[in-house]
Amino acid sequence: MASKTHNFNPDLYRYLQNVSLREPELLKELRKQTDELPEARMQTSPEQAQFIYLLVRLIKANQIIEIGVFTGYSTLYMALALPEKGRIIGCDVSEEWTMIGRKFWKRAGVEDKIDLILGPAHQTLQGFIEKGRSDEFDLAYIDADKVNYDVYYESCLELVRPGGLILIDNTLWEGRVIEPDMVDPDTNAIHALNLKLLEDQRIDLSLLPIGDGVTLARKK
Repeated sequence: MASKTHNFNPDLYRYLQNVSLREPELLKELRKQTDELPEARMQTSPEQAQFIYLLVRLIKANQIIEIGVFTGYSTLYMALALPEKGRIIGCDVSEEWTMIGRKFWKRAGVEDKIDLILGPAHQTLQGFIEKGRSDEFDLAYIDADKVNYDVYYESCLELVRPGGLILIDNTLWEGRVIEPDMVDPDTNAIHALNLKLLEDQRIDLSLLPIGDGVTLARKK
């Protein structure tokens, strides 16, 4: 949840967007509509979404799973990057927020690429594993409730193919991960996962300071 990249002064952030952001008008419209919500900070920043779009194209992804859809901004960006027969499975619990995204997916002509599943994501992921869908997905994007991040990560590590990517959002958590007296469950969960990923030999790893911190884990 970060609608912009942190630690940039306004002028430099504006410059970054002016010289690199190629945000389509429909996505810009969705982002501005989402900005009007009280929960707007949960939206993926445009420069991060564009980066994910590029990753989808680079690895030639066909099958994506997204945990945490919100208003569907990142979902739409990834759908536009997929080939004609590519698919995204979006996991969320909110009919209200995802309904906003559905309208824009339809206008963009990509609604047939997106399967939205409403319900607890850990149950959805476990169901996929039980149905034998391990090693099926090319990319997973995790941006949901933080206390379950480790559960989502382990499930995605099972579902993503070798050589595929797991992207984990908010891993810098607005700097709260380095506060000496971390007490809230979200911060503790993110910090614990960061430490776990550092030692996890099942993946290649990089944490990038874009948005609110996005971790790239490549399954070996």
